[in-house]
Amino acid sequence: MSAYSLIRFPILWSRREAVVPDRAPRPFAMVWPLALWLAVVGNLPLWQHVEPLTATNAQRLPLLAGLGLLLVGALGAFLSLVAWPRVFRVLASALVLVSALNSHFMWQYGVVMDPTMFANVVHTDVHEVRDLLSVRLLFTVLLIAGPPLWWIWHRPSAARGWLPQTGRNLLGVLAGLALAVFMAMLCYQDLASLMRNHKDLRYMVNPLNTVYAGSRLATDQLPRQVASLKPVGEDAKLGATYIGQARPPLLLLVVGETARAQNFGLNGYERATTPALAHWQAEEGLVNFGQVSSCGTNTLVSVPCIFSPLSRTQGGDRTPEHENLLDVLQRAGLAVLWIDNQAGCKGVCNRVPHASPNDAPVPGLCEAGECRDPAMLQGLDERIAALDPVRRERGVVLVMHQMGSHGPAYFKRTPADHKPFQPECMSNTLSDCPHDQLVNAYDNTIAYTDHFLDLSLQWLKARSESGAYDTGLIYVSDHGESLSENGLYLHGVPYALAPSQQTRVPMVAWLSPGLQARDGISMDCVRATADQPISHDNLFHTVLGLMDVQTDARAPAMDSLLPCRTH
Repeated sequence: MSAYSLIRFPILWSRREAVVPDRAPRPFAMVWPLALWLAVVGNLPLWQHVEPLTATNAQRLPLLAGLGLLLVGALGAFLSLVAWPRVFRVLASALVLVSALNSHFMWQYGVVMDPTMFANVVHTDVHEVRDLLSVRLLFTVLLIAGPPLWWIWHRPSAARGWLPQTGRNLLGVLAGLALAVFMAMLCYQDLASLMRNHKDLRYMVNPLNTVYAGSRLATDQLPRQVASLKPVGEDAKLGATYIGQARPPLLLLVVGETARAQNFGLNGYERATTPALAHWQAEEGLVNFGQVSSCGTNTLVSVPCIFSPLSRTQGGDRTPEHENLLDVLQRAGLAVLWIDNQAGCKGVCNRVPHASPNDAPVPGLCEAGECRDPAMLQGLDERIAALDPVRRERGVVLVMHQMGSHGPAYFKRTPADHKPFQPECMSNTLSDCPHDQLVNAYDNTIAYTDHFLDLSLQWLKARSESGAYDTGLIYVSDHGESLSENGLYLHGVPYALAPSQQTRVPMVAWLSPGLQARDGISMDCVRATADQPISHDNLFHTVLGLMDVQTDARAPAMDSLLPCRTH
């Protein structure tokens, strides 16, 4: 190559660099094909859900066409907002992947993406993600996201100056909004009726559902996270039962995971999923509460709400702004310990001592980073002994947060020697399993919770009989679970739309004779009133009453045990 060529080559190459991008499609030109793909293919679950809701072809075709063009307009307007050369490919790719992932979970589990579900996604840990991975997930992502991702990244992109680009983006936004508004007005009667009667549809529009949920979560939670928690029970003090006490009280509060009341043997389920608790009910005075409602349909909402001083209608189901039950118990001078076998306490235990069985895995009970619930009982006396001795001598409140019936890999929650119902579903792709095998796998988890509660009650009874403590147990699940009823799996449906399988939860209580006498509680009375409706809202006030913590934060009318106290 001549010296002239060496000098000329980079000049030609730089010209080619200048020419090719100039001829390449700009982000604006990529907006509308992508909007069309997302509206049609990215929303296949929506179309499958809408199609049966129309009675005749004469109604169906105009409605589907109108809704489809409305989505194209809305998506085109949104994509035009982000049609900047340096960011469009990345953001468009993220939206495509979100649509594919949402579609998979809508198809597979019947869930929808609302702000609460988005918050669950944000707080999901590696173990939960692992349970959700499947070949079908990969296939869905390749089917829905593969073609547009190839198209987005295969085509070269060019840039304009910021002023012309702003004008084109603004034009795209206006055109998209105009199309969306025109179709909404044209099909208003049918669309309004559809959305009014099927409110879940608004959470099925990909990927705008995720954009909305993420924005709503950010505007709702971020200000609260930087603000200080409002104190609760600053006047908290221990009541008269602590004066000259012979033994301190010890209450174990077990927060169950994903147990639904419908499959709980004590609630009349046809299967013996709770044989040990049935024995404690018949022989040891355990009480079953048969009409208990959860505060939410997922752990992120329900766990903080259980410990909140606010009822669900007062805002207990939202991001906590107030301190919780554990803060009040600790402020009153009691020793508090949270033991977590789940994906964290959702902020409830941040200001009290807390531990996890994974801190010191127990051979035979812990493997692959996950522990069985009975591991929380291992070394429990040593954990209690390590608490502040002055507080411990007054009284102890333990909280155990179960792994319980966490899905979709129910079969992983139980060991081989605790699977009474066979054959069981051995897949996390629940729709692939026959319904009876799915129920078997889930019922095995309830039976294993029965086993764990039996061990816990034995431990408490032994401490009571030794004279160390006056003991008691309250167990309540955080939320329920759907097992294919109405095409739904798992949980997390918006509360207003949720079926009873997700909102009715089991709850039991057992008090040693010493704790009954200490608090003046008639268990015959408790049993006689146990079928009255209560909810998570009652736990805050009931526990304060049971532990005799005096504070204006406690509402006696919300104390479920108050009518059965003799003093």
